[in-house]
Amino acid sequence: MRAVYVAAVDPSHALTDEELAASLAVTLKRKPAGSDWWVFAYGSLLWNPLFPFDDARPATLSGRHRRFCLWSVASRGTSNQPGLVLGLDRGGSCHGVVYRLPARRAKDELMLLWRREMVLGAYHPLWVTVRCGRAPLVALAFVVDRAHRQYTGKLSLGEQADVLASAAGAFGSSADYLERTRVALITHGIVDPYLERLAKLTARRRGTVLPSPAIGEAESPS
Repeated sequence: MRAVYVAAVDPSHALTDEELAASLAVTLKRKPAGSDWWVFAYGSLLWNPLFPFDDARPATLSGRHRRFCLWSVASRGTSNQPGLVLGLDRGGSCHGVVYRLPARRAKDELMLLWRREMVLGAYHPLWVTVRCGRAPLVALAFVVDRAHRQYTGKLSLGEQADVLASAAGAFGSSADYLERTRVALITHGIVDPYLERLAKLTARRRGTVLPSPAIGEAESPS
């Protein structure tokens, strides 16, 4: 991840190993006593977690919603034609999936996760309370940093679709990122109306046909 951003932008755009280690250390100190090693997935972690897990459950986070609110200038776009990736922003709620890391490997796996998710420092890693059915549990969530230079502010659905339909970067297109997230949620029984509307608009701009979701439940509007 760092190499991609260094090549696409400049070395100062990515955090150093020392900065990543310091960020993780602070986050680990804030982990509630007695809580397990859950990670809340709402975007690319749904379909590409890249870490081992010994349990996965649908979960709901209140007070934050999933939104394409971060510019991607390398992975799903370029500096000349930025793409979009998801963040957790203020308000509403978000249906996602929590993965439980094996306790004996959790800290090592989180260091690798930091090198992927926190390389640009665009998120605040927070311990949040989510609900799995009626049961609450504590999980790590990556919440967008609204002060970061890649935060988009409030883009309309049409503006988001315009970007998603056209941008691509080192890891593929923004449209592919959207579709992979949408399909991953559906496999867990979740249909997000926001993503469904956005996928239809994006498909229309690309001149493609969007398959209809077969199963799921509606996510709270953002």
